[in-house]
Amino acid sequence: MKVSQQNIFSTLPSDWQEILETELNKEYTTTISQLLEEMKKSGKVIYPEEKNIFSCMKMTPFNEVKVVILGQDPYHQAGQANGLSFSVNTGAVIPPSLKNIYKEIATSIGNLESSDGSLTKWAKQGVLLLNSVLTVEESLPGSHAKIGWEKFTDKVISKLNQSDNIVFMLWGKNASKKGSIIDRSKHLVLESVHPSPLSAYKGFHGNGHFLKCNKFLKENDLTEIKW
Repeated sequence: MKVSQQNIFSTLPSDWQEILETELNKEYTTTISQLLEEMKKSGKVIYPEEKNIFSCMKMTPFNEVKVVILGQDPYHQAGQANGLSFSVNTGAVIPPSLKNIYKEIATSIGNLESSDGSLTKWAKQGVLLLNSVLTVEESLPGSHAKIGWEKFTDKVISKLNQSDNIVFMLWGKNASKKGSIIDRSKHLVLESVHPSPLSAYKGFHGNGHFLKCNKFLKENDLTEIKW
């Protein structure tokens, strides 16, 4: 069954539409789409822009996913959210959590390829930068946490779980909840506190996740990520 062009999920790339076909024709995904349309009509500002809601899947095809970095929900201020978890566009101020991510990479690997806030380079190497919730209302973090996105992203994780040798980076309590879906005999699951300045000092710094990720990829004959 083809997804209606009036439905936001019609903007998903064809490979992901095929993988998630049964989910895309369920009532709750239609409800998400309708709610977003109603919010837009009422004048509410939603991030990211509609064309970027599924950017992570557009940049990282299903069959090329090697790593999943799971965020919570998009940045909620203008000029930040671009559809990739933890990422902002080139030229934007680097958010605090991403600064801590970069700090961990620089400390553990000793070399940081990225020089700005855009994580597009990671996405193109097979890093799925997925948020648990894919939209947010301006200035209201967590505002779309109950409209159905978690159910959809649970299904994304469930489908990826059917593959082999994927590294899942789950930072913070919200991300760790999705760990129950993942078969740890097939995949590497790396968990720690969130890289937010409020918690990074409690165990994010020094977690070695980026080193452990590349070690796992190499051991499974997969190309390491140039962080």
